[in-house]
Amino acid sequence: MNNSSTHQSFAAARFIKEIGRGKKGARSLLREDACQLYGAMLDGRVSDLEMGGIMLAMRIKGESVEEIAGFLDAAEASFEKLSGPAGEYAPIVIPSYNGSRQMANLTPLLALLLAQQGVPVLIHGVVTDPGRVTTAEILHILGFTFSRTIQEAAAHLAQREPVFMPIESLAPRMAHLLAMRRMLGVRNSTHTLVKIMQPFAGPALRLTSYTHPEYLEMLSTYFTTAAPPARGDAFLMRGTEGETVANARRAQQIEWFHEGERTTLVQKQAPTDELPPLPLKNDAVTTAAWIQAALRGEQPVPAPIAEQVEHCLFVSRRLQAG
Repeated sequence: MNNSSTHQSFAAARFIKEIGRGKKGARSLLREDACQLYGAMLDGRVSDLEMGGIMLAMRIKGESVEEIAGFLDAAEASFEKLSGPAGEYAPIVIPSYNGSRQMANLTPLLALLLAQQGVPVLIHGVVTDPGRVTTAEILHILGFTFSRTIQEAAAHLAQREPVFMPIESLAPRMAHLLAMRRMLGVRNSTHTLVKIMQPFAGPALRLTSYTHPEYLEMLSTYFTTAAPPARGDAFLMRGTEGETVANARRAQQIEWFHEGERTTLVQKQAPTDELPPLPLKNDAVTTAAWIQAALRGEQPVPAPIAEQVEHCLFVSRRLQAG
């Protein structure tokens, strides 16, 4: 149940009329209208019935670039921003909302390798996900505590420690909409927004991913035409089981977006029968132990992840230099 009773209700019918006509008949909202609608959803001013209608209509229609841009404008205005510490590198943002089902989740390895070089790293996402091994679970085993406030996060970033903030702590209003998947049984636009949002007040490098091919075109267009350049840069790649860490077995293509320009940093690697040494199992305990060994130099860092780290360092340093 939302908290619309404590706020002035928002009449969403005129928006639903546009987006709710099915995949072929629906029309997309303008950026300003999308911002207004999503802002009302975040504020709890949309009734439960209308909320379900909006989420299902967008699920069927698919978000346009204008709609994603407007939604993100409202989303980033709904929570307190972090400040990146002074230093050689701009912050790097790693969303983690999928975890892994089959492969070992090596997102923590990516984050820790970057932090070792002095990069301020923010990971945000879900703590648990039934049937999946989350980044948060692995980091917990590795001895890292979660930051529940902006102040806690800032203190850890200043020490160049990787920060994990649960989405409930970073952006509680978005977390509420994210949780509606349990009620409706399907994902909604918020699942895309949390993977591309920029939680810092200043420029940062966002590592972003997609799982369905149609989102490659939509997000590429967003980052080249609609994303505010002052918010920093973004890397976009096909997710490794949805995560933004390079696939240890076979590198996927990585695109870099900077001030509306798109550059291919990594080409998709051809299939190969030669596999790098990886954790024998994908559970959190085994994965955490393997990551510790890799950080000590006892296991080789998979080449695609090592290459991803180098690209991250280059762009992060460039961003910080202005």
